[in-house]
Amino acid sequence: MGKILAVLGGLIAMAGGVALVAFVWWVPFKILIKGFIPPVLFFGGLIALIAGLSSFKDAARAKKLEAELKEDEKKAASKA
Repeated sequence: MGKILAVLGGLIAMAGGVALVAFVWWVPFKILIKGFIPPVLFFGGLIALIAGLSSFKDAARAKKLEAELKEDEKKAASKA
């Protein structure tokens, strides 16, 4: 019974929040959203940039390790 009450309470809280935003605080909500979008875009782009650079770095490291492994295999084959 407690889970059902939690779900119902959550739905009521969501409906109340939507009603308050839609009918009471629409203009402040729009201002908040307009002020929120540029920082989200900036930090999202920053995270994407860091992830991309990290991907390039990992690919270079993998190529280097692969080349070293091939070199070690050649040395081992020549000694045998």
